Amino acid sequence: MTDINDPTRHATKMAKKKAARDKIMATKTEEKGLIIVHTGKGKGKSSAAFGMIFRCIAHQMPCAVVQFIKGGMSTGERDLILSQFSDACAFHTMGEGFTWETQDKSRDTEMAQAAWGKAKELISDSANRMVLLDEINIAMRYDYIDVTEVVAFLRDHKPPMTHVVLTGRNAKDELIEAADLVTEMELIKHPFRSGVKAQAGVEF
Repeated sequence: MTDINDPTRHATKMAKKKAARDKIMATKTEEKGLIIVHTGKGKGKSSAAFGMIFRCIAHQMPCAVVQFIKGGMSTGERDLILSQFSDACAFHTMGEGFTWETQDKSRDTEMAQAAWGKAKELISDSANRMVLLDEINIAMRYDYIDVTEVVAFLRDHKPPMTHVVLTGRNAKDELIEAADLVTEMELIKHPFRSGVKAQAGVEF
């Protein structure tokens, strides 16, 4: 009989697991503002980051979003925050669309630099408990923003209790090294490859 089918053995096993877990958790006492990176080819990088933004809003923790690449297209997250939670979350869409749409590197660089300037301003304000830099990894990938500058700013100027979330594919090694938490979204299957377009509620 397996532990699952034997209630007594199962209870004993789970009690041991809980005791071990409690012992580990008792050593985790530090709180700090984290540098969090969501990268990889899979879907869900920004979605997961916005999940944390909504958690901050629910906890009445002031937060902010800067979108580096995405342009003026309406999205569920932006529309909801601007209409219902603008007092809790500052929202700045500062890109003009994906790089293959703009086709203007000098303009893309100018816009990315302006977004980075706004990001530094928001991060420096210790009232903001979380700042999401959406798709900044793309801007760094194309060298619109210097990753060395970003890492140095986060190291030297980020307030101790402010979380900063950086999303986008191809996060640079320097950023990954500096981060506290890094998640790579792995693409296994995507409906786009089967001819299904981006849909409201799923992609935007």
